[in-house]
Amino acid sequence: MERMPLLPLPEGMLIDEIQITENGLGIAVVATHPTSCCPLCSDLSSSIQSHYRRVLRDVPCAGRRVQLFLTVRKFYCRNPLCQRKIFTERLPAFVEPWARMTIRHCQQITSIGLGTCGKGGARLAARLGIQTTRQTILRRIMDLPDLLRGSILFLGIDDFSFRRGLRFGTILVNLESRRVVDLLPDRKADTSAGWMRQHPDLMAISRDRGGEYASAAAAGAPQAIQYADRFHLLKNLREALEGLLARHLATQCKREAQAILDEQPPAWQSKRAVRSSPKLESLQHNRREERLARYEQVIALHKLGMSQAALARQVGMGASTVQSWLAAGMFPERKPREQSNQLDRYLPYLFQRWEEGCHNIACLFRELVEQNYKGSYESVRDNLVRLLPTGRKNLANSSSKAPVLPTSRQAAFLFLHRSEELRVEEQETLVKLRQINPEVDLAYDLVQQFAQMLRTRTGDLLDAWLAQVEQSNLPELQSFAAGVEKDKDAVRNGLTWPINNGMVEGHVTKLKLIKRQGYGRAGFPLLRQRVLHAI
Repeated sequence: MERMPLLPLPEGMLIDEIQITENGLGIAVVATHPTSCCPLCSDLSSSIQSHYRRVLRDVPCAGRRVQLFLTVRKFYCRNPLCQRKIFTERLPAFVEPWARMTIRHCQQITSIGLGTCGKGGARLAARLGIQTTRQTILRRIMDLPDLLRGSILFLGIDDFSFRRGLRFGTILVNLESRRVVDLLPDRKADTSAGWMRQHPDLMAISRDRGGEYASAAAAGAPQAIQYADRFHLLKNLREALEGLLARHLATQCKREAQAILDEQPPAWQSKRAVRSSPKLESLQHNRREERLARYEQVIALHKLGMSQAALARQVGMGASTVQSWLAAGMFPERKPREQSNQLDRYLPYLFQRWEEGCHNIACLFRELVEQNYKGSYESVRDNLVRLLPTGRKNLANSSSKAPVLPTSRQAAFLFLHRSEELRVEEQETLVKLRQINPEVDLAYDLVQQFAQMLRTRTGDLLDAWLAQVEQSNLPELQSFAAGVEKDKDAVRNGLTWPINNGMVEGHVTKLKLIKRQGYGRAGFPLLRQRVLHAI
């Protein structure tokens, strides 16, 4: 088993003493290497002139802060031609000259900063037993040197947003090393082209469908082959397909809605639903029994020869009621009373205006007042709120037997999927969609051809596909094909070769995380350092 010391030190250094204090650990370290090189002439010297002590902060140990008391020596330089006669021994693997913390402690602070940034890094460092400030962390990040890029042959380029829809930057990724090589403060063609001119070895550039990066690649690296990213190609095709499907789905929904409306009367013509409850039904039943008992009493007294006036006084009812009961010859059942109000005569007008698109109840109320409506605004609002949802429920119940059509976005995803990977219910929905209109069926065949061409890397079939789209009379797909025609070489390369922007998109996702850790307050230089040196 390999043994690791608790406090690893470079060769030529020795722990002399360890003290435990209230604030942490104090460790005395002595440099014991017999010789040292002059920093000016690099000659070795063993002539010690004096000793002195340096106080350094080191990485914490078990959550305790560690302070090193390092005893180092001064040497005489024995080179007569050297301008420096006395020099301090250097410990390049452990501490920089004039530094107040060890290199590994500085690296820890830098790593914390790259992972969490300023204030968050300071809070995390305090939890780990490291005493630092956000200014120190940010200074360490900004002091990091730029990485050596070397020769870049395959480049991926894409944009990212500082503020979505307002300001954008550019990220550049080496597709061979899978590392971000640079960030640019905008996505202008001149800026990207200037960067590409500094890398004459570029052989291939993978990009999205944007015209800015196409122009930049043509101007800055004319020798490089451009590749249109397949994800963006499929995304553009899906957007065009959504427009076509939305048009036909809207027409189909209108036809189905009209068919349902033709089967059912308007909501304002239907009778008002009588609200019923067990308690109300029991009350109505008891009242009927009471009226029936009185009716039987009236008939019995009338058979005894009692006059109608005396009978009315005896039973405690009106004479006209007794007369109507006797004339009926049978028990008069009460008909359920239809509820009505003064708004009923205006309901046809209200629903006509609602169908015309006027959904502002206050505006409808003002129009009714102009027609001499004397009721309240609350009555208009309550009736519309009560009757309109009822109509929608009836429509939902009547159409629940038929499968519900998906949205245009959902339908587009069904069109782009492999048919064998769809579930049974999705395949049934797809069949129903294709039966809506011959144009939809034709669009499905064309979209599947393009998706198959993309999956199998058969870009040589692109010209034949574009010719089919041109003859299809589908304006949405023709618009997509026109955009492909303008960038045909890059699209054909993207459909033929495996180069794509997937790796770049992954780095953009990581960049978004780093950007949001700065709460929108960090500037571009800090963002660039954190992305280039991301852990």
